Amino acid sequence: MKKTVLIIGSGIGGLVCGAILAKEGYSVRILEKHTVAGGGLHTFKRNGLEWETGFHVIAGFQRNGELRKLFEYLGVLDKLRIKSANKDGFDHLQIESEGITYKMATGRENFVETLSAYFPEEKDNIQRYLDKIYQIGSNPLGSLNNPLANMFTNDAALISTNKLIEQYTNNTKLQAILAWNNTLYGGEKDKTPAYIGAFITRFYIEGSSRFIGGSQQLADALIEVIVQNGGEVIVGNGVQFIDIQDKHIQKVVTVKGQEFTADWYISAIHPSAMFKLIDVSKIQKSYYNRIDNIPCSYSLFSTFVKFKPQSFPYLNYTGYYGFDYDDIWNCAEYTDEIWPRGCMYITPPITENDIFAQKMIINAIMNFDTVKKWENTTVGKRGEEYQTFKNICENKLLDKMEKVFPDFRAKIDSTFSATPLTIRDFYSTKEGAIYGTKKDCNDMVASSISVRTKIDNLLLTGQCNNFHGILGVPITSVLTCGQLVGIEGLLGKIA
Repeated sequence: MKKTVLIIGSGIGGLVCGAILAKEGYSVRILEKHTVAGGGLHTFKRNGLEWETGFHVIAGFQRNGELRKLFEYLGVLDKLRIKSANKDGFDHLQIESEGITYKMATGRENFVETLSAYFPEEKDNIQRYLDKIYQIGSNPLGSLNNPLANMFTNDAALISTNKLIEQYTNNTKLQAILAWNNTLYGGEKDKTPAYIGAFITRFYIEGSSRFIGGSQQLADALIEVIVQNGGEVIVGNGVQFIDIQDKHIQKVVTVKGQEFTADWYISAIHPSAMFKLIDVSKIQKSYYNRIDNIPCSYSLFSTFVKFKPQSFPYLNYTGYYGFDYDDIWNCAEYTDEIWPRGCMYITPPITENDIFAQKMIINAIMNFDTVKKWENTTVGKRGEEYQTFKNICENKLLDKMEKVFPDFRAKIDSTFSATPLTIRDFYSTKEGAIYGTKKDCNDMVASSISVRTKIDNLLLTGQCNNFHGILGVPITSVLTCGQLVGIEGLLGKIA
């Protein structure tokens, strides 16, 4: 008889776990509270267009790429429509104070040559730094054989990303530029471990891309693998209570009153959200307190822009904006007067050969404290003051875009925005943390969460356990599933 696994949450972590385990012979059931599966892969329709909730920028699909290997193993690669970003500038960083736009190029040598054109005297230093991040971040899948030894030791974890950069150049402008993408990994100065910055930066240098027509296609493909192997994904029926006796889950009870049992359980939601489903007196108090008290990453304010027909060009790159170099690391340090200190923007592709953009998504870092006064409100019932706040923030973001693209507003058909409260309520993440819990190189033990728990038949997966995003979450799913099927054998099949 097949071993049974029940997974709580159908974000990319839950779906990848479900697809792997279904393929490896387990009977899989996933319970999702929303009416559509996918989590950050989920798309929604508004103003006549389909919008992504997360995963706007992806990578790892080039030859020998980590995600290419994983999704080939799962049999879903040929079902995905993916478009590569510009090779000569997959990311653009504009520093307004100097009127300079830096371009980050695809490929190790190309990246060095392109960036050193701005800093010719620093070419050797840029090369040495890139050699280092490739040394640290070149094999995230292989590191899973011994994650503690390979990822959380030496300078890969015990030094921050910015301190690692400072070892290779004294040029403060270049130091900032080499951290241009830290908002993709929840980067925080003097805290974010170097292995996170190295893995993700190397990942995108090797081949940045995006989904054509939205990220829901990946969720749908993974669900198909689960169903074809006898599993099921149940939506609109989230878990309400996890019954634990003697450090062992007996059953889960859903919001519809149904009871489900399994041999193994995997929580693919934020640990703090999971703890709300448990009688915490049934688990070790020190374990609960340590995990629940890990600080959260920052959140986001997002503005969704629909353009007038054929008014704005499709941008085959991800854009970053900052007024000055200091803003690159300090976007989360702001007052109402100086927010936002920077932003990221992307025009998601609709077809393979878009000439004009139909839409743009603009993200700016926002801390939960900024919206804390409304934390006890619900969607649609937050009041007039909240709507005024959203309108002010949206206009501030659009002002920034006017700096990048003159007459930007004249090309807009309609807009709407989301705050950290939206993220909190949709993802069930504590304080709307877009990147889960913080990783701190100054105390890796306290800020790290193992996929194994103090409950003997419960495993964890997701961005809080390892690192986040389209790279981190699937890799953590492999680590989680490896606890059941054997990590070495699973890696051998993927590689």
